[in-house]
Amino acid sequence: MSRRDGGRAAHRLVEDRTAGARVVGDRALVLGASIAGTLAARVLADFYREVIVIDRDHVIDVEDPRRGAPHAAHAHGLHARGCLILQEFFPNLLKDMRRAHQPIGDLGEQRWYFNGRPFTPTRTGLLSLTAPRPVLEGYLRGQVAARANVTYRQGTALQGLLATADGARVTGARLQSTTPGAACFDLEADLLVDASGRGSRTPVWLQQLGYQRPVEQRMPIGLAYTTRLYRSPHARSGPQFVNCLASPASPRGAFFGQAGDDRHILSLTGLLGDHPPTDPDGFTAFAQGLPAAEIHDRIHDATPLTDPVTFRFPASVRRHYERLSRLPERLLVLGDAVCSLNPNYSQGMTVAAMQASALHQYLQRRGTPDSAVFMRQVGRILDKPWYLSTTSDLKFTGATGRRQLTAPVLNAYVTRLHHAATHDPAATDALMRVASLIDHPATLLRPRLVLTALSAPAARLHHDHASAVKAAPAPDQQQPAPSPPLPPPTTGDATDDRPVRKQDTRAH
Repeated sequence: MSRRDGGRAAHRLVEDRTAGARVVGDRALVLGASIAGTLAARVLADFYREVIVIDRDHVIDVEDPRRGAPHAAHAHGLHARGCLILQEFFPNLLKDMRRAHQPIGDLGEQRWYFNGRPFTPTRTGLLSLTAPRPVLEGYLRGQVAARANVTYRQGTALQGLLATADGARVTGARLQSTTPGAACFDLEADLLVDASGRGSRTPVWLQQLGYQRPVEQRMPIGLAYTTRLYRSPHARSGPQFVNCLASPASPRGAFFGQAGDDRHILSLTGLLGDHPPTDPDGFTAFAQGLPAAEIHDRIHDATPLTDPVTFRFPASVRRHYERLSRLPERLLVLGDAVCSLNPNYSQGMTVAAMQASALHQYLQRRGTPDSAVFMRQVGRILDKPWYLSTTSDLKFTGATGRRQLTAPVLNAYVTRLHHAATHDPAATDALMRVASLIDHPATLLRPRLVLTALSAPAARLHHDHASAVKAAPAPDQQQPAPSPPLPPPTTGDATDDRPVRKQDTRAH
């Protein structure tokens, strides 16, 4: 399929998804109104007569980061596969984002730095949308809330689950307005979707109903973002964004990108306790020390619009619901409530979109979801991004966790491939396609790429390789078994790794 046909194909996919959708139930209840919850509501609206989204915050017509989503103040990216899926559910997304002057471009044509050297830019056909998170969330919520059968109940807190006397099926939720003195009330539903984020209490409530809690796997990384907005008369000049990738040799990172007609956003990142300061002078000094000098050069003459604000992300967390032998019926868990990934890799929104797409296909094909069956499908969706995120984190000195015996070799190989991308556009393209969850990681082992990576000068790589090997402390005995070695690409349903069409990245 040509890039030019991409937009029309996405529209046809939407028509295919919604045409002939059958009614599965009367009411679906979604806990949480962020990206995952809003996408779930969009899907459920095609199959349930009524969809109610619950959130303790006020979320409609909100333009600033809200209390329940403090990370929204920092840089976000929706790349490639996430863009494709969202276009299927929101056909006018890109047109409306362009009309609002939000930054959209080709992922491979942006500026990517690794150890101070830029990747060779190349046109990949993979879209990157880097609108501020509140802007994107606000747009999606507005589209979903406009549907006649969807209601957002704002300022409402979740107090517990309702279930049948034997606990075999969830029947709704106990809720309470955040207004002081408000009484609790029960809301029954045919399906309950927990998209309440990292703080989800579903494991506790499962235990209270007589079920096992899911095994929780943690990958400590001690990440912090510190972000500042700037006004610049040249905000639209240069690339859509500059991304300085953290590596064992240069563990400090940054994302500097367009954030409107006359402004830029700069998010500095630091790992394992080396956090970017929040005082203006310290923030600037941290930026000056980055291996990508152009970031500091771009803010030198810009006008700060905000004070630096920080957000800490102590660890990636995955709850293995797919391993439970039984679950109550009519209960699903999506988004960060099941797996919260290191935001450095920009996977969270795309993974939420993949889960929503899988839910739509399940409801279309099978009707009322079997909780255990669908959560196993969610587990398969998560395997690849979890592997990519945790394997990348484990190459840093001081990162703790179980490592496969092959991890140092694989990380050394990917480091060579990163270096190859500084002079070979084919390596850039391959890395972009895997990082944006279009291609399976095993595609990086194609013969031509292996030859390119192994041809990289060994002297340049010595420091990174030594750091990757050094970063292998004793295993954390509390960690579950590590992810299996990379399987070959497969074919099948919505969770597979089939080649995904390239997108139309032309300016409109």
